[in-house]
Amino acid sequence: MNHRLIPKQLRPVAEKVEAGARISENDALELYRCNDLNALGILASTVRERKNGNIATYIHNRYINYSNICVLSCQFCAFAARKRDPHAFEYAIDEIVAAVRDGLAQGVTEVHMVGGLHPTLKKEWYLDLLRQLRALDPHLHIKAFTAIEIRHLANRIFKMPIADTLALLRDTGLGSITGGGAEIFDAQVRDQICRGKETAEEWLDTHRIWHQMGGRSTSTMLYGHIETLEQRVDHLRQLRALQDETGGFTGFVPFAFEPQTTILSHIKGASAFEQLRNLAVSRVYLDNIDHLTAYWVSMGLPLAQISLSYGVDDLHGTIMEEKIFHMAGATTPQEQTVAVLEHVIREAGREPMQRDSYYRHIKSRDRSAKQIESPEAELACA
Repeated sequence: MNHRLIPKQLRPVAEKVEAGARISENDALELYRCNDLNALGILASTVRERKNGNIATYIHNRYINYSNICVLSCQFCAFAARKRDPHAFEYAIDEIVAAVRDGLAQGVTEVHMVGGLHPTLKKEWYLDLLRQLRALDPHLHIKAFTAIEIRHLANRIFKMPIADTLALLRDTGLGSITGGGAEIFDAQVRDQICRGKETAEEWLDTHRIWHQMGGRSTSTMLYGHIETLEQRVDHLRQLRALQDETGGFTGFVPFAFEPQTTILSHIKGASAFEQLRNLAVSRVYLDNIDHLTAYWVSMGLPLAQISLSYGVDDLHGTIMEEKIFHMAGATTPQEQTVAVLEHVIREAGREPMQRDSYYRHIKSRDRSAKQIESPEAELACA
């Protein structure tokens, strides 16, 4: 690291980063308040190179938003609907299975599936969906449901403890759970943007239970709305603490708030500068989460490419169809091809590598190649 390129006030943090030492919350605030984006990129790249070398990954996946019918009315959300709303939708199991079958024919290794908190879908609907997707291909990884969806299923639909609900879903085909719904953990922020949603403690506890069962999940943060920098840092602190406890997070995926069509549309969206700064600070602070993903659906592929110089080592996936951010006003494409993602990575000077749902490298795109399904096997191979 060239310390001459680091401003004086950041050099104590830079020394920690260079030594592989953990930075504090005050250090993270110092980074957030720094406007020297090049210096932040140097620090974040130091951590990224230590963890992941020159490789940047992507996953060949298929998104499914199975329904947007939801009992909640989060202020930041343009996705959710009541049953009678004109933009409400609900896919039948046959439609979902057909979409995933088409994705498998194109080589996807993962289906990523989330929806609203549907008030009337039955327990057997969810279980039958998982069974039918599992029957399509035993190697297909089913990544599904946010923590709030899991709690909704446990408390209102399955009427079972969360651990029992997760065990039943896992035994029926669930491979991992998603990181959505974390938003910002601060209670006052949640009360203003997503009143009625699970608390931060409930989100963390759902992931804790899943991790203790041997499962893996991603972690997220929705930023760029009403939160302060201190509240961002506190969010990262709680994620880092749970990772210290369980080691169950595979990666971190921050999302910039899309304000265009929501109740919070008066808020100015996060600038490209702020998105890169947030990624860089996250990479330096989250020293125990190995992977940082740039969600191109939110930030656009050109900026996601630039983010590879600000701590990012993963460009997410092919997606194929995304509704949540686009219903909030995102104008990015809904799909990227493998060829485009690999080209973007090479153009940034990195080596592209397809990955699986646990961020493990897939060296062959041959779908007949053996893929390890369980995180326990991952640990055994590490």
